[in-house]
Amino acid sequence: MHREFHQQVQTELDAMADKGTLKSFQHLQAPMDAHTRMEGKGDILIMSSNNYLGLASEPSVIEAGKRALDEYGAGTASVRFICGTFEIHRDLEQRLAAFFGTERALSYVACWNANTGLIPTILGPDDVVISDELNHASLIDGIRLASKTPRAIYRHADMEHLAEILKEHSGARRKLVVTDGVFSMEGDLAPLDRLVEVCREHGAISLVDDSHGTGVVGKTGRGVAEHFGVQDQVDIYTSTLGKALGGAAGGFVASSAPVIGLLEQASRPQIFSNALPPTVSASALEALRVLDENPGRVAELQRKVGFCRQLLAERGYEVNDHPSAIIPIMIGETAKAIEASSALLDKGVFVTGFGYPVVPEGTARIRVQVSYAHSEDDFVRFADALDSVMKG
Repeated sequence: MHREFHQQVQTELDAMADKGTLKSFQHLQAPMDAHTRMEGKGDILIMSSNNYLGLASEPSVIEAGKRALDEYGAGTASVRFICGTFEIHRDLEQRLAAFFGTERALSYVACWNANTGLIPTILGPDDVVISDELNHASLIDGIRLASKTPRAIYRHADMEHLAEILKEHSGARRKLVVTDGVFSMEGDLAPLDRLVEVCREHGAISLVDDSHGTGVVGKTGRGVAEHFGVQDQVDIYTSTLGKALGGAAGGFVASSAPVIGLLEQASRPQIFSNALPPTVSASALEALRVLDENPGRVAELQRKVGFCRQLLAERGYEVNDHPSAIIPIMIGETAKAIEASSALLDKGVFVTGFGYPVVPEGTARIRVQVSYAHSEDDFVRFADALDSVMKG
C-alpha cells in the first residue's frame, strides 16, 4: 500500500471538513416518496428528490419491474452486440422515440453515458461544439471527450452571443449547439424557440438534454421543446429515466434513425456497457404508459409547483418564476448552505444544500424540488421549518 498517497487524500478530506463543505450521505430505509424513512432520522419529508411525478413508488411501476425480473432474469451479463438485447429494451426505445416524436431512440445505463457517448461520436476535428455556460457536468464532460473538436461557450441563454459564435465558425462541417432544457441549479428554461431559430439560420445542429424537463414541463410532460412548441425542430434529445420516468436509472438519446444507427456502431459507452437491467426497462416503460394515459398528473404537478413558489414568496424568499419543478433558495456561502440543510434535516425535512464546485463560489443554495406526491400541507411544513432555520 502506498501509505503517503492515502494520507494525502485523507488530508484533502479533512480540509473539506474544516471548511464545512464536506458532503454527507444519508441512507433511506423505505421507498422514495414525498415522505420516507431515513436511518437515524426516522420519518422525514423529502424536498430534494427528482421524483417529479411520484412514480418511483407507484405500485404499477414497481410491479412491472418485478414481472420483468421473473421473465428476463437479472440481465444479459454482457454487452448488447455480444449477447443480444432483450425485447423489453426494444419496446422501451420505441416508446421513447414515440414520446419525443423522433424516428428512433437508444437507451444507456445513465444519461451521463448518453451524453459522453453521443458528443464525441458525432463530432470530429472539422466541426465545432458550442455550449451554454451553465450546462450540466455530463454535457461538459461529453464535450471534453470530443478532444479534437474546437469548442466555444456562449453566455447563459444569450442567443445573440450564440449567433455571434456561430458566425465565427461558419466554415465548420458540423456546428453542434448543446444546452440543457431545464438548468438543474437555476431551474430556468433554455429559450428553445429562439435557439432552434438561431440554429436554423446558421446551419447548426441542436442538442437538448432535457433530464429535468421530461415529465415536468409542457402540457403533456414532453419537456421544454413542447413548452415552446418546437418539439419537431430539435435535432437530438438526451434525457434520463432516473428522475420523472420511474426514478431508477438509465438515460437515452432520441433522434433520427441515422444518428441512432451511428451510436449503435461507434458510441463507446453503448458498445462496451451492458444494457439496462430488464427491471429498470420495464419500470420505465410502465412510467411512460402512466404519463401518456394520465396527462393530468403533469398539470397537477405544475399546480403544486405554483403553490410552493407562491408560498415561499409570501414568506419573503426570493424565488424564480419558471415552470420547472426546481426552486433554488440562495444562501451564498457553501458552508452556510450545508449547515442550513443539516439544520432542516434535524427538523425532519430533507433538502440538499449545493455549493462550490457544483455552483460558483458565493452562489450556494438550497435546491427545492417539487413532486406530484407532495401535498399542500407538506409545503407549509417545509416553509415553517425553513423559517425557523433561516429567520430564527
